[in-house]
Order: sequence, then structure tokens, then C-alpha cells
Amino acid sequence: MTPAGREPAPRAGAGVRAAARIVATPDGRGGTSLPTLEGEGPLAPRRVRSTGAEARVLLVGAMSGPLGGDRFTVAASVAGGARLRVGSAAATIALPGQSKSETQSHYDVRLTVADDAELQWLPEQLISAAGSDLTVTTRADVAPAGRLVLREEQVLGRTGEEPGRLTSRLVVHVGGVPVLDQELACGPGAPGGWDGPAVLGGHRAVGQLVLVAPEFAANPVEARMLGAGAALVPLAGPAALVTAVAPDARLLRRVLDEAAAALR
Repeated sequence: MTPAGREPAPRAGAGVRAAARIVATPDGRGGTSLPTLEGEGPLAPRRVRSTGAEARVLLVGAMSGPLGGDRFTVAASVAGGARLRVGSAAATIALPGQSKSETQSHYDVRLTVADDAELQWLPEQLISAAGSDLTVTTRADVAPAGRLVLREEQVLGRTGEEPGRLTSRLVVHVGGVPVLDQELACGPGAPGGWDGPAVLGGHRAVGQLVLVAPEFAANPVEARMLGAGAALVPLAGPAALVTAVAPDARLLRRVLDEAAAALR
């Protein structure tokens, strides 16, 4: 968590640089300990009440953003025998910078899951506000006997406004082998067709759910549609991907939650 007595980092002309780090290990009593739980500036991880072997952490935003020019990094590592669930206290809103020189911002997430470890990465939605320009990169490295549930949700624009520019890349490796590497760019300046029938089809909420589980190696999921705006596909490894679009964040969450419950 943010060190005691340290004020949130001020925003200078070049934007804020901030990082958070979470490390989960077995506590020796059947539970999970968090020997590392630290953040700076706007990134404040907090441990919350949990039951059983699982530790739970919420990412709390201590400042608005990311704004143009900001660069945030969050890393989470789960050791063998540990169970970790990470969420966020509220949606993240990408905002334009305070000046024309502060344009693109970056948000990088790095996840590592060992054998016999489980990570549930379930943040709230990312909202791309008008005038913003954010690049999000999420990379997950999962051991062959590790487990991962990863949810990403993006909402293009707040109510009644056009979206900003949002580029999202999601990369998943299992046992060092890439099983997923996809990128989506939306909003002003994005490649043409992003809002057409082959991509978002006019929807303003898009999300994906990645599940990595050892049992998928012998029993891969079957590709199928999950209603009008979502599809389930097996990946080239012990993993599955759900991709969904919806008119709003509430309906998107419902589709992804129902898919997660069915696959478990």
C-alpha cells in the first residue's frame, strides 16, 4: 500500500509515473499471505476480508486518471499453493491531459501464476472519456498447472459523449507458449471499421474473459455463441476465451459473469 506519510505524486508536465506490486504466497496454514503489497501515487492496493485459502485485494484509486501523459504499471505474482483475487474499488476513467502536450497515457498490467496457484483478476470497467488517449497492455504468464481467470471490460465514452482513443492489447502465455495475443483499437484515429459490423457493430461496451485451467488440456471447451453478442472459443492450450460486446457496461458484465459461472 502507499507508504505512510507519503502524499500522492503530483502531476508534472510529463505526467505521473506510478507502480503497484502484489506478491501472494502460501502462509503455511492453508491460506495465502501477501508479503508484498505496495503502491505509489494513484495506485493503492488494499487487502480486504476473505475466507478460506484465498486472499483478496482491491486496487483503490488515490487520484483521478490515468490522464494524458501518465504511465501506470501494476504487477501481481502468485506462488505455488497460493490463491489470490484482485478487484478494484471503482471503474478506471481515462481522461485527457491537462495540456495539449500531454496526450497518450499508458497502463501496463503484468501477471505471473505459478504451478498449483490461482489468480482471479477481476477489475471494474475501464471507461474511455472523450479526448483521452490510452494504451492498455496486459500480459499474463501462467505455468502449465496454474489457474487464471482474467476479465477485461472497456466502455467507450461516458453517458452522452463520444469515446476517446483506446488501444488494448492482451497477451497470455501458458508454460512459456503464447496462446493469445490480440489487440483492439477504438475511437478517434483508430483504424477504420472499428465500429462496423465486423468489430463492435455500434456497441459501446466490449470485454473478454480468459480462463486457464489444466483440465482444459484434456477436455477443451467447444466453440459456441453465448447469445447475440458473445462467443466462446478454445485457445491453443489449456485455455478458453470469451469475447463479448453489449450496449452498456451492465449488460456486458452479465454476459461475462454467466460465461464464467458456466465454465467453472
